[in-house]
Amino acid sequence: MQRSLFSYDLPEELIAAKPAAMRTGSRLLCLTGETGALRNAQFPDLLDLVRAGDLMVFNNTRVLPARLFGSKPSGGRIEILIERVLNNCEVLAHIRASRAPKSSTQLCLDVPVGTSDVVLDMLARVDDLFHLRFPPERSVQEWLALLGHMPLPPYIVNKRDGREDELSDSERYQTVYASQAGAVAAPTAGLHFDEAMMAALRARGVDTQFVTLHVGAGTFQPVRADDIRDHHMHSEWLEVSAGVCDAVKRAKACGGRVIAVGTTSVRCLETAAQDGELKPFCGDTNIFIYPGFRFRVVDALLSNFHLSESTLLMLVSAFAGYQNIKKAYQAAIENRYRFYSYGDAMWMTHNTLAFEEIPDAS
Repeated sequence: MQRSLFSYDLPEELIAAKPAAMRTGSRLLCLTGETGALRNAQFPDLLDLVRAGDLMVFNNTRVLPARLFGSKPSGGRIEILIERVLNNCEVLAHIRASRAPKSSTQLCLDVPVGTSDVVLDMLARVDDLFHLRFPPERSVQEWLALLGHMPLPPYIVNKRDGREDELSDSERYQTVYASQAGAVAAPTAGLHFDEAMMAALRARGVDTQFVTLHVGAGTFQPVRADDIRDHHMHSEWLEVSAGVCDAVKRAKACGGRVIAVGTTSVRCLETAAQDGELKPFCGDTNIFIYPGFRFRVVDALLSNFHLSESTLLMLVSAFAGYQNIKKAYQAAIENRYRFYSYGDAMWMTHNTLAFEEIPDAS
């Protein structure tokens, strides 16, 4: 199954560098997975797509200000992106530098004028990551709150005419229900919801439940293997509670649908059901969902538009059908939808025969 099958050309001007003026102000492309029918809508029209008895599952992870800047003893500049908090003082992180720092190196962080130096100890390499230790005077999260920047995706900060994070990003690159700190990227489908929208869903008789998946920087890592089945999926920590499992069973028993808000919610639910039965789960997952995958839990999905050749594009292709997604993305480009984290949204129902579909480049 070739990576190139999941490639598409996106005009750069369609990459959303900033969010819409209002959270619910985005457009919504609606795809019926069973038929491939498409319809243009506005995000508030989601209220007409759900029905009483449905269950919507949201990811309540909270994004850390996980991007830090500093220098090596040589003076060379570095950029640090926290991948995982290990304890109060230690983290695993990605480091961008002209040369990777060696073990026992001390890294000096950029601090406000008049503030004492903050020095990190580089303890060891762990595969592609660096094991770092912060000074014990504060916890990791306190240091990040003091010195960190919001980790906007590379296609915003590294693109031509890219921008750095702004004060407004600390609120807008965060869902209104974010409560469990630990992510270094937002579960972006949830960015479209405000408190009024959440209340309106409940008023319609829609149950809402929360899972946790701490999105890692690996979500932006490209698939490099020509055959996607050779791709090594990054691991992320998640938790699906017994309460969520019970809510899924209640919804299914009453004829309601399980609607995942974002691909991270899909990964949570389908990981917890991998042995055939949905059960509480807490731990790491490296589940890789691509065409041929049989979904056991999720009936409908709300998602943003994903990068070309990304694992997330492969996931939605597995869910709604490869040809359906290919046509939907082309329609979104032709209709000038805004793409990626701060972009527009897409609603799709499960194509139950998608697992039989063999991707075809034609």
